[in-house]
Amino acid sequence: RGSDEEGKTSVSSSSEPFRKTVSRSLAFAAEAREPRSGRVLVLECDAPGVQLYTGNFLNGAIGKNGVSYGKHAGFCLETQHFPDCVNQPKFESCVLSPNETYTPRMVHRFF
Repeated sequence: RGSDEEGKTSVSSSSEPFRKTVSRSLAFAAEAREPRSGRVLVLECDAPGVQLYTGNFLNGAIGKNGVSYGKHAGFCLETQHFPDCVNQPKFESCVLSPNETYTPRMVHRFF
């Protein structure tokens, strides 16, 4: 957890990168810190995995209020099942049967 030596925002997760114990209750999934402002984001979720999108392909696209978004201008923590879980017996099942409801939960805490 924390910032890297260059002072950039860093993202970390629990004991294994972007993997947590299978549970339907909310659990710590990731933390991001911005060292200059001191902002901290803590993500809790009930999903077994988190994908990290780092904005590698942002190329100066113009967004809201004319802001230009270049490479690494932002990141996204996407809570979900593991991509190949349907083929991995050790992973939590991602199969949703008829009449079942999938209701994922996540909490973003900012400090």
